[in-house]
Amino acid sequence: MSNLYIGVMSGTSLDGIDLVICDIDNHACKLVSKFKVVFPLELKSLVLNVINTSVRLKEIGTLDFKLGLLFANAINEFISRENIDPSHINAIGLHGQTLWHEPDSEYPFSMQLGDANVVTAKTNIKTVADFRRMDIANGGQGAPLVPAFHKFLFSKIDGNIAVLNIGGMANITLLHGEIKGWDTGCGNTLLDLWMSKTRHKAYDKEGAFAKSGNINEELLCAMINDSYFKKLPPKSTGREYFNDAWLRQYLLLFDFLRDEDIQRTLLELTALSVVNDLEDTNTMKLIVCGGGSKNSFLMQRLTALCNCEVTISDKLGIDSDFLEAMAFAWLARKRICEQTVELSSVTGATKNSILGAVYG
Repeated sequence: MSNLYIGVMSGTSLDGIDLVICDIDNHACKLVSKFKVVFPLELKSLVLNVINTSVRLKEIGTLDFKLGLLFANAINEFISRENIDPSHINAIGLHGQTLWHEPDSEYPFSMQLGDANVVTAKTNIKTVADFRRMDIANGGQGAPLVPAFHKFLFSKIDGNIAVLNIGGMANITLLHGEIKGWDTGCGNTLLDLWMSKTRHKAYDKEGAFAKSGNINEELLCAMINDSYFKKLPPKSTGREYFNDAWLRQYLLLFDFLRDEDIQRTLLELTALSVVNDLEDTNTMKLIVCGGGSKNSFLMQRLTALCNCEVTISDKLGIDSDFLEAMAFAWLARKRICEQTVELSSVTGATKNSILGAVYG
């Protein structure tokens, strides 16, 4: 059996598709090569439309197929660039594009689109997808999934370690004692949303726009007291909660604020929601990964507010931009090897499960 696996991650930020080839065994996950594809604006618009409005089943089915083609084409371009024979890849781990995540309803579910049948048909590589729903079927949140991989990567580091992934949403993993993890809340989503609305830019590079503004303490206090931040783990969230409607309800009384002051307050919200969740955890070192780790001003605020050492995973030899994609390569191997993933202490599921469905 080949040790090479492809991981594909398209997160809630909708900025791009991260792809990796990893050499994986029971002891290590080595990043062999990496590739990033910009998320097409047309498809981004379609995804947001499906999330934010009422649509017909035909639109969902069409988007599912289009995303499958997008992922397949990205994979084929990647392996062509790397001059790798597809037969040398054991499997693809495909997260898919999350459209809706609702694990706490009467009939809980999590929906990721990007038809894995299309991916395996166009690449001729076995594909593993649908990683979340078995955990949900067993009473769990189905998210976050990466804490199990964080444990695999970082558990040998001495001391009380926590790992923070800042993507569209932010999630944290505690590696001291029994593994714990949860979504702390909005990562980059609200920051990117406000930049798009006010500056017509996809994101705030280096946090420069936020840095030019001032915190409005009254607005910050109102937002940080939102029910999600008060909720105890296990918990997970997504764009179905932290979105334009969520932000507008808090801005109703603050239309006098400058755009940069709102951006600054939103950045503080992201940082403070993480720091509040780290209270009483005895964390000695916080390892940060994901797109948010590239926001130097956000990293400054985390460092200033945290009562522990803050570093990025790159300094430990793990590419912070591609760690999540690596996680899904690793999860694909776990499924191919029919191994359970130790996540019940994170998600609240009744048991650990074999995660993912195999296509091809």
